[in-house]
Amino acid sequence: MLDRTPGSGLPAAPGVGYKAQHYAAIIADAGPVGWLEIHAENYMGDGGRPLAQLRHLAERLPVSVHGVGLSIGGEGRLDADHLARLKHLCGWLGPASFSEHLAWSTHDSAFLNDLLPLPYTAATLTRVADHVDEVQAVLGRRMLLENPSSYLAFAESTMSETDFLREIARRTGCGLLLDVNNVFVSATNLGTDPRAYIADFPLEAVGEIHLGGHDTEKDEAGRPLLIDSHGRAVTDPVWALLDETLARSGPRPVLIEWDTDVPDWPVLAAEAARAAAALARVPA
Repeated sequence: MLDRTPGSGLPAAPGVGYKAQHYAAIIADAGPVGWLEIHAENYMGDGGRPLAQLRHLAERLPVSVHGVGLSIGGEGRLDADHLARLKHLCGWLGPASFSEHLAWSTHDSAFLNDLLPLPYTAATLTRVADHVDEVQAVLGRRMLLENPSSYLAFAESTMSETDFLREIARRTGCGLLLDVNNVFVSATNLGTDPRAYIADFPLEAVGEIHLGGHDTEKDEAGRPLLIDSHGRAVTDPVWALLDETLARSGPRPVLIEWDTDVPDWPVLAAEAARAAAALARVPA
């Protein structure tokens, strides 16, 4: 029997972000992969091959639903229609976990195709906590909230990101999703220490860990600027940061995200096998 982690029904095993082109390979042999994650917004329609395939996969492997469109940090109210569609999806799928981002993507009636960071203030904290409470009440389940990747810091912030997430979890009872690649991206861009961030993170609330690839560019001053692209293999420094995280947290579900320039299945399965090896080095 696989271990289950607090706040998540997922096994402490490698998972991958599911892509339709990998359906046949997963059905034939999932290899080291112990669970799958989908983006909620790709499965909010009625019927068709994508939903039929998802139902079939869910009979074989636990599925995590990862939202990208709720705009948890937005200033306005949550979109009731979007939340209703999400409730319907979780209702028939019965996912092992649901997560969303600590970010905003809406302004008035406009939807921005990005996950934008927030200032960490008392007012933002209250707004995000209210939105998390609403999501959990509507879905009837505990959600996980993911740390963002950041490209700038807000002068008006009055608390650290780790303290902000810790207080959100305390107020709402939600769990946290720790994206280790986001930690590395943010630390590089902001000139902070990723290991210190992990040391200060409330790891007891973590129900899922994400890994992904990033692109390296330069800012106007010629300094490294990392972009959370999910379009390439996980880099060695991020794998090392995962080892540091797991040494502190113990085994957790670890997801490989690869959303653009998606490779053939053997490449993705090899990334999952590397995550399996990292988990195997951690005492239970």
